[in-house]
Amino acid sequence: MPEDPTLAEEGSQQPVRAFVLHSGGIDSSVCLYLAAEAFGIENTVALSIYYGQRHAVEIDAAQNICDRLGCEHHIIKGLDLPESMLTRKDSIIPNVSYDELGPGISPTYVPFRNGNLLSCAAAIAQSQYGVALYFGAHAEDAQNWAYPDCTPEFIGAMANAIYVGTYHQVRLITPLEWLTKKDIIDWGTRLRVPWELTWSCYKGESLHCGLCPTCRARNEGFIAAGQIDPTQYAIDPYAPASPPTDADDEIPF
Repeated sequence: MPEDPTLAEEGSQQPVRAFVLHSGGIDSSVCLYLAAEAFGIENTVALSIYYGQRHAVEIDAAQNICDRLGCEHHIIKGLDLPESMLTRKDSIIPNVSYDELGPGISPTYVPFRNGNLLSCAAAIAQSQYGVALYFGAHAEDAQNWAYPDCTPEFIGAMANAIYVGTYHQVRLITPLEWLTKKDIIDWGTRLRVPWELTWSCYKGESLHCGLCPTCRARNEGFIAAGQIDPTQYAIDPYAPASPPTDADDEIPF
């Protein structure tokens, strides 16, 4: 049980539980392991939400990670969000890095997705005597306002709304808010997060594509952390180019 008095009312007889908004990715998996470390596995509950995402394979990843950890896992279905690049399978996700996308909203942004997911999770946490709600937003998601619902401004506003709106029963916990992907991988490695079970790619294919912004950020994070990336990519973005063959030099007539 946590010793922080801000996480539970003094003298409260209610069970103390932590809920984690868990997508099955690197960031939310680190949050899951942090919550289990602070509250105990038996008091940690993962929430995965299906909102029509094309990469619903991430929910399978979340289930596998929860099975490995041994914590409770709930899948919430039926959240209806506006169409976006992440909910339309016929949309083409760019094969570039986030840096190459430049400043401004990312094309893979889903309108107010995190606001909706956090509201749903907060309601469940309050109804099941949760006092902490973990959310894995980090500094690189907020950079250049690529995802405005990951910025400190958004997090502060949502934290206040959740705390007030749940009669001061649920607090939003964002332990990764100021960290880079490298920092998160460093931390998760110490926690023994099973990276091979996590999922990042937005395309929703059988393997990580290796080329979309999230795949590139994932691979770059492992490289920066000096860690072996266990991910199987369909295409390795950093593989050396194949040397030219004699056929390449031939001039067609």
